[in-house]
Amino acid sequence: MALTWDQVSGITEKAFVKKLVDSIFDSNPTTKALKEKSLELMDGGTSIMQPLNYALNTAGGWYSGAETLSNVDNDAITSAEYSWKQHYQSIIISRINELKNSGDKAMLNLVKEKVKIAEKTMIDNLGTGVFSAGTDAKSIVGLRNIVGTSNTIGGISQSTYSWWAGQVDSSTTTLTLAAMQSLFNLCSIDSEVPDFGVATRSVYNFYYALLQPQQRFTDSKTASGGFQNILFNGMPIVADSHCPAAHMFFLNLKHLHFYVHKDENMRFENFMKPVDQNVKLAKIFWAGAFGSSNNRLQGKLSAITA
Repeated sequence: MALTWDQVSGITEKAFVKKLVDSIFDSNPTTKALKEKSLELMDGGTSIMQPLNYALNTAGGWYSGAETLSNVDNDAITSAEYSWKQHYQSIIISRINELKNSGDKAMLNLVKEKVKIAEKTMIDNLGTGVFSAGTDAKSIVGLRNIVGTSNTIGGISQSTYSWWAGQVDSSTTTLTLAAMQSLFNLCSIDSEVPDFGVATRSVYNFYYALLQPQQRFTDSKTASGGFQNILFNGMPIVADSHCPAAHMFFLNLKHLHFYVHKDENMRFENFMKPVDQNVKLAKIFWAGAFGSSNNRLQGKLSAITA
C-alpha cells in the first residue's frame, strides 16, 4: 500500500530530521567548536540579554588605621541585547516528481534526497551567518561585526566604548609569526587566552609554510572531528570555507555565545499541500542568535595577502 503524506512526515522526522542538529553544527570547524563550547539553549524572552562586566569595583584599596573608607558604588555591569533571528528551509516535492517516483521506496528516497539538500543549504547559510558582516539585518550577528572597532553590537557602540571593541590588525598583509604573536597577546589577559583560531584555506597554508622545517603539533580533539589543524601557542588553527578572504580569527569561545531556542532547533513542520501549487511542502525551522560577552578577547588579522 502506498504511503500517505502523513506517514512520510512521520518517517522523515524520525529517520532524517532529528539528525539535522548534529549534521549542521558538526559540518564545519567553527560551528562545531561553537556547539561544543558556546551553545546555550534558551526558552524564550522578547530578546536575549547578555550581562557584561565592563569595569572594576572602585570602592576598595589599601588603607591605614582609622582612615575613612569609600562606600561609593560605581557602575560596573551592563547588558548586551541580541535579537532573535530566524531561518528556514523548505522541502518541496512536486506532483510530477511524485508521479515519476511512484512506490513506497522511491517516495522515501526522493524525500531523503530533498532533506539532504535542505540540510546542506542550512549548513551553508548558518556557517555564512557566523562570519557575516551585518549586511543582512535578518541574519545573526557575525564575527566580522563582533571582532570590530566601529560597530554597534548588542546595542553598544564599539566606537563610544573602547572596552567593547575587538582586537583588529588591518595593516599586516604578509602573515608572520610575529604578527600572530602580537595579536595573540592583545587578546590575552592572564589565563584568558584565545582557544580557537580559524582562517581561510590560503591563510592556513601560509601559516603551515611558516612552520617549515619546524615540527608541527595538532589538537587531537579537533582532528577527531575530521578537521585538519595546527597549534599556535596551544590553540588549534583550522581552515573554514566560510571564513572571509584574507582573514584569520583568534577567538575565545568562553566569551562567545550561540543561543538557540530549545523549541525551534531544527523543528520539522509536516508536509502539506498549498492551495495554489501542485506540490507537497514541508519546512525546517531554526531560531536563535549569536553574540559575545567580551569582544576585547577576540581578534583578527583582516588583510592577509601573502
